Amino acid sequence: MFTGIVEEIGKVKGISPGHLSIEAGEVVKGTKTGDSISVNGACLTVISVTNKSFDVEIMPETIRRTNLDKLHYGDTVNLERAVAADGRFGGHFVQGHVDNVGKVLSVKPEEGAHIARISAPAYLLPYIVIKGFIAVDGVSLTITDCDDFSFSVSLVDFTRKHTTLGIIKLGDVVNLEVDIIAKYVEKLQKKDNRSLTLDFLEEQGFLKAR
Repeated sequence: MFTGIVEEIGKVKGISPGHLSIEAGEVVKGTKTGDSISVNGACLTVISVTNKSFDVEIMPETIRRTNLDKLHYGDTVNLERAVAADGRFGGHFVQGHVDNVGKVLSVKPEEGAHIARISAPAYLLPYIVIKGFIAVDGVSLTITDCDDFSFSVSLVDFTRKHTTLGIIKLGDVVNLEVDIIAKYVEKLQKKDNRSLTLDFLEEQGFLKAR
């Protein structure tokens, strides 16, 4: 499990089919073989590690659903170690299971921030709601607007300086992971064929008893 709070920006120093080698400093501290690291939002297993880099394997399913196949030598990536059971959650619950990719439609400045508009596959749009959560390339963000084919997020100065989202541009492909809680609510609702009400959410444990 991850939080979507990026720890550092790493650099691709080696790439081959099904394999990545990434230069890093912070996330390798205390990391050992078999640990999980989120790379642009995709949960990957460390197969070797030094004090300056780590290697991961990428299975075909990950390639199909993410932008990792578009990486080249020298490209930068967002990195986050799996959160400890007693750690703080500063973002939201991110599994590192990328749902699919979206395309950057625009990036416009707005009062000290930048508003990024990103397309999303139709089947993900029901889980994308205003003020809801979404992970974009592994970064936990709040949705500021959405329509029938895309959504917007606000990138504050800190986010732009400390993640790769500071350099995204029109046409870039980004990894998307929607909020897992939305998926569970939908499944519970379909299972019982019941309407989504406050009473239903309370009964299923999503709200405290009134």
